[in-house]
Amino acid sequence: MSLPRVVIAAPASGQGKTTVATGLMAALTDRGTRVSPFKVGPDYIDPGYHGLAAGRPGRNLDPFLTGEDLIAPLLLHGSHGADLAVIEGVMGLFDGRLGTGGFASTAHVARLLDAPVILVVDARHASRSIGALVHGMATFDPTVRVAGVILNQVGSPRHAKEARDAVGLPVLGVLPRNLAIEAPSRHLGLVPAAERDDAGIRAIGEAVAAHVDLDAVAALAHTAPAIDALPWDPTAVVRQAGPLRPRVAVAGGRAFTFRYPETEELLVAAGCEPIEFDPLTADALPEDTAALWIGGGFPEMHADRLAANRSLRADIASAVAAGLPTVAECAGLLYLCDSLDGEQMAGALPGTAAMTGRLTMGYREATTERATLLGRPGERVTGHEFHRTATVTTGDPAWLLDGRPDGVASATLSASYLHVHWAGHPRLAQRFADAAHAFAADPTTWAPTPWAAPTPPEKAPAEPDLLHHGDRDLAPGLTDLAVNVRQPHTPDWLVRAITDDADWAAYPDPEPARQAIAAHHGVAAEMVLPVAGAAEAFTLIARAIHGDALVIHPQFTEPEAALLAAGRTPRRHLLRPEEGFRLDPAAVPAAELIVVGNPTNPTGVLHSRDALLALRAGTLVVDEAFLDAVVGEPETLIAPEMPGILVLRSLTKTWALAGIRAGYVVGDPALVASLAAQQPPWSVSSPAVAATVACLAPERAAEAAALALEARVARADLVARLTGIGLDPVEGEAPFVLVDTSPIARHSLRADLADRGLAVRRGETFPGLGPTWLRLAVRDPHTHQRLVEAITQIKEHHAG
Repeated sequence: MSLPRVVIAAPASGQGKTTVATGLMAALTDRGTRVSPFKVGPDYIDPGYHGLAAGRPGRNLDPFLTGEDLIAPLLLHGSHGADLAVIEGVMGLFDGRLGTGGFASTAHVARLLDAPVILVVDARHASRSIGALVHGMATFDPTVRVAGVILNQVGSPRHAKEARDAVGLPVLGVLPRNLAIEAPSRHLGLVPAAERDDAGIRAIGEAVAAHVDLDAVAALAHTAPAIDALPWDPTAVVRQAGPLRPRVAVAGGRAFTFRYPETEELLVAAGCEPIEFDPLTADALPEDTAALWIGGGFPEMHADRLAANRSLRADIASAVAAGLPTVAECAGLLYLCDSLDGEQMAGALPGTAAMTGRLTMGYREATTERATLLGRPGERVTGHEFHRTATVTTGDPAWLLDGRPDGVASATLSASYLHVHWAGHPRLAQRFADAAHAFAADPTTWAPTPWAAPTPPEKAPAEPDLLHHGDRDLAPGLTDLAVNVRQPHTPDWLVRAITDDADWAAYPDPEPARQAIAAHHGVAAEMVLPVAGAAEAFTLIARAIHGDALVIHPQFTEPEAALLAAGRTPRRHLLRPEEGFRLDPAAVPAAELIVVGNPTNPTGVLHSRDALLALRAGTLVVDEAFLDAVVGEPETLIAPEMPGILVLRSLTKTWALAGIRAGYVVGDPALVASLAAQQPPWSVSSPAVAATVACLAPERAAEAAALALEARVARADLVARLTGIGLDPVEGEAPFVLVDTSPIARHSLRADLADRGLAVRRGETFPGLGPTWLRLAVRDPHTHQRLVEAITQIKEHHAG
């Protein structure tokens, strides 16, 4: 996507970045440019000034808080409808998290966004030496493009000329010394914009317009290349947890000004209705409040007025005590305490808070040893701490901040000094919204969903072998019911196409396959990527699609194996046998990447299109490897428009092509392009290209439909015979059957069946299944009868 953009940086703090950046935003806005304002780092105050200047919310870009992968998507999200983005840096250009080589610095963000940098330099104490300073900043890291300079605090025209002549980059502006345009500060930085009118902002904009070449700044912003990313979408990372729209009371006003815009956007996407109230003036929480969110700010500056609002304090204390889902960050923690600097606060938490002479500031990694409203053991949350107060509280801590206990939390409360950018941790927003939905449904009976801790490692069941496939259960002399290839031999016409039509002497060209796939499904060619089977597709997805991953099991094990091979640890969501392994979208946790099969291998269950679409939280990957074996291919997600969706298909099973490895991906063009960027050259062989073209030719449609009908009849036959001996196969549509043989024996029948000449796929190789489960490929009635007779013999043997 194309977005003109520029980063305003400086050699160090105190050089005038905020003045220049805010002035540029105001000046450009005043002349009709729609400016999207951003701040590098966890700052809340500067974005407030940016918002006043640009007339739209100021937002933050911080790789530590949200991860590197979200920086460009968050920029594009915040720039919707804008003409140009102005991004104010943090500290010195190359200053980031200590000990990390500049991670989360302004330079880091500029690199991630491929944005030109304008360096603001305070010239009060130098003239020609400024040239050396700028030269060093511009050449220190060649991957950062310092493209222009604005000189600030210049004393005279002669001073300006001396400095300008020494600088080897375009000087886009010279600001004279003028304290009237500086924002006032206090103990945590600038005074928040909510406590000032915008007259000062207008004055800063007028000064910048008078002394900076706005046309040159805009021209420089237009040199930024297009961004290869999609805008962040809150509806893709959280889901609505119920039919109601629970009201979330959000503290605001002059005392509570710190919150990221994405927080409320996530709550709205999760089906909530944020309602702002001012703790300085509101008599009570908003009517029908189902959850409470209190962010940061300066309650110490307004402690007397907060204390005087007795009715609200009492309302909040009783609501929190009654289990109202509540999140309080920093200032919110102080307000929930009994007192702050001796002034009475809400009294919802037993403890006191007071100002100190010590500034506590820095990035934090937060963990918890127990389940709370927001936290779960084993999870890591990144955040930021910034305050000059200290609290003395009782109760279990909300977080361990780099191992240090902080705050207070329970199943309905999380109160801590930690500021968290929920765009980087949407599961926290989901948990809070879920609690709000549950409370709104019935506040008299609501209780947090019990959280089941993972089984201790020493008691954990053995992990399935994710690299086990059906061919591993074969052996010479065994009849194959383990491998899901439908035909015993590749059709003659297909063999001829592979051997005669493929140019084996030339490097493979996948384009004919791409065009054939696009024509077959009625989609654009840029939505298609031929691959060397589903295994390659899952490897590409694990490398290209970032973020929190969730695999819905039991299903084909290759997706999880590929994610683990890529150094990622996906979560699992297990479908339950007592529910027929049916998909309940409301029960599936939100994740940035969700993988599910349809029909699912090994259950054979065919999920509805609507249920699958309800899972779209980030990227949804649907493995439709067996859908061409289902009559009419119902519930497919392949369509002319597939935002956020990737569908995998295989030609292996229907056309007996296991040795060729022919498959493809259809989906969102941007996601398909990201997979293609990871694919090695010539991974799809010439025989696979020829096979794809031949199998998807229009004249093969009738044959494919007949094979699907054959599979349906064969499946029904196998199900009937298994049911006839007292087993209960899982209801499904795929050319295989999953059945629990525990009525026969409490162990796997695989070895017993092998002794009788039959190979079956063992269930314990799939997450969520035990050894008594078997997956059986459908074959002919004679083979099915051999199978049930063998199972009957085993049953009689065990009974005897």
